[in-house]
Order: sequence, then C-alpha cells, then structure tokens
Amino acid sequence: MNKFQKAFENGKAFIAFLTCGDPDLTTTEASVIAAAEGGAGIIELNIPFSDPTAVDAPIQEANIRALQAGVTTDKIFAFVKALRPKVDVPLVFSTYANVVFSYGTERFLAACKEIGIDGLIVPDLPFEEHDEFLPACKAYGITLISMISATSKARIQAIASAAEGFLYIMTCPGGTNAQLREVVSTIRKYTDIPCAVCISAEDTPYVLDTAAICDGIIEDTPIVELIKRKGAKAASYVGAYVRGRKAMLKLL
Repeated sequence: MNKFQKAFENGKAFIAFLTCGDPDLTTTEASVIAAAEGGAGIIELNIPFSDPTAVDAPIQEANIRALQAGVTTDKIFAFVKALRPKVDVPLVFSTYANVVFSYGTERFLAACKEIGIDGLIVPDLPFEEHDEFLPACKAYGITLISMISATSKARIQAIASAAEGFLYIMTCPGGTNAQLREVVSTIRKYTDIPCAVCISAEDTPYVLDTAAICDGIIEDTPIVELIKRKGAKAASYVGAYVRGRKAMLKLL
C-alpha cells in the first residue's frame, strides 16, 4: 500500500491546502503540523506564483502576500526539509508549470525527492502535456497527480486510466453534485483510484453531500482565509478546523 492509498483507507480523507509563506514560513510549518495532528491525510503545499490561475481571489491574494514577504522556491525547499521529519502524512506540492520550468525540471524534482515530497500538482498542465513532467517525476519517485473536472468529458477515460496516487477533482462555478456524480461514475468505469474533490466553501450540508460522492475532500479557500484572519496565531485554529472536518466526515 502506497502512502496515498493509506490516506483513504479509513473513511473519507481530508486534504488540507496551505500556501507556503503566508503569512510566513514559521506559521506555515506550525499550521501543517497542526493539520496533520488534526487528522489531515494529505497536505497540499502551494508554492506561490506571481500570476496564479484557476484559483479564487483569496488564494491569489495568499500567493501575493507570501511573495511580498520574501518567500522563494529555495526557501520553501529548505522549509520542507526541516518540516518533513515532524509529519508522516504525504506532502504534495502544487504550483504552476512556469515555476518548475524556471527552476529546471530535473533540478526541481531532484530537490523534491531529497526533501521528502511525495507528489506534484500542476494546475495549468493539460493532460496532453503530462509528458513534459511525467518521465522526470517517475525517475525521482514523485507522483504526478492528475486533475479532472466536469468539463473534461471525453478526456475522462484517458485521464482516469493514467492517474496515479489519487484523482484531484475540480468543481466548476455553478456546478452541481449531480454533475459530480456523473464524473465519478465515469471515472469508476476505468479505475478504482481514490477521488478527492476540491471544495472552496464552508457550508456543512454542501460539504457532506459532496464528500459522500467521493473518497475525500480538499479544502483550500476556507483554510487560507482562516490563516489570513488569525495570522501568526493560525496554527491552533487550523488544527481545530481540521479536527472538526474529520469528525464531520466520520458521519458518512
């Protein structure tokens, strides 16, 4: 059993999203540890980018705050290297193709292996261009996480069949759970890989209804906004939030 499968083996998984360096790396470290202790099965660490796409305003603002605070990719690598011995859940980087290309793909992935990163999510990487990163990811033992949405339609078979680790399902503005059920039903024709859906709302009934369809949920905006409100004191609040979500998911 790989580390990602383990995250999904006991009920619905909770995946916590944090932007590295917002408001500073010390707070990010404490918040990651608190999230893991609170029951997060996987931690998604966002490497900030100056022009993030396919994310809402709070995450864009978190990226800008982190960059203005002086965070860099090298500082994040050093931060994760120090963090890794303190948490045993899978750590996944999410960032944009330009960040990886600018750093150097081989150099970036070699550093990921050295510091203990388990996976990579590249939101602006079309499935048809996965070969830009996949061979190097395999060479360094980094799982390239595939993303899928209701708009993927005819591409779902190809994406699902090639997926590793878990499938990251993106919800679309105005999308419904009926559409999500259709996507998951189509995915299940081709693979039994765990499916986690990204949710950007705190509404408990909606979260429960959505989580019931998939194997886990990813929360980004609620955690990012919580950290924005609490600042350097955010870690305990993040831990409490994750514990609450895990308790809720146990109802399913």
